[in-house]
Amino acid sequence: MNLARKYVEGLKEAYYENGAAKLWDHFEKVMHGAEKKDLEKLKALYPDIPDSLLQLLEIVDGTYWRKYGGDTVSLLFLGSDMEEYPYYLLSAQQMIDTKDQFSSWGDYLITREYDDIPVDEGICDDMDKLCLLHFSDCTNNGGTSQLFIDFSPSAKGTKGQVLRYLHDPDELVIVADSFDEYLQMLMDEAYDFINEESLEDWE
Repeated sequence: MNLARKYVEGLKEAYYENGAAKLWDHFEKVMHGAEKKDLEKLKALYPDIPDSLLQLLEIVDGTYWRKYGGDTVSLLFLGSDMEEYPYYLLSAQQMIDTKDQFSSWGDYLITREYDDIPVDEGICDDMDKLCLLHFSDCTNNGGTSQLFIDFSPSAKGTKGQVLRYLHDPDELVIVADSFDEYLQMLMDEAYDFINEESLEDWE
């Protein structure tokens, strides 16, 4: 079993253990993986995209107000280093559509415009070199936090590292050195973003 499949199986158990089996079963019934053409587009835009993310998208093509047939799915699927804080997984097409979105508003973080906003040293300071794959938004439609895979690190960073953007107070930090490490972190934390409080609005 690859890491992506192992992650999804563990997430299913977390839903069941928190009394949300009905919610998961409906999701499992309607969802499907990304179309091959969308994955090929994503790979063309991001040649270094990790296999584990592609494998995840082959299982489920997003949970962020994602239409599967006649059903619109909004399902908590990911977390971060912020304890118990839930995120959605974007679809392959959403990842493609938001390719340059960060550059349109996040320049103040990359250029270190404000001394009081934390930005990890492993993140580059050159907008022209910046290459981020936006793969996740938090539950308030990304207004508070977003997650990225960074293919343009500084000399102190690691290519493929996972970044978390947080708003108010703003910061841009590295949460894992790779997407594999990121998924393993969520598994090691026992999917703590799936709990009675986070599932309250979905019951």
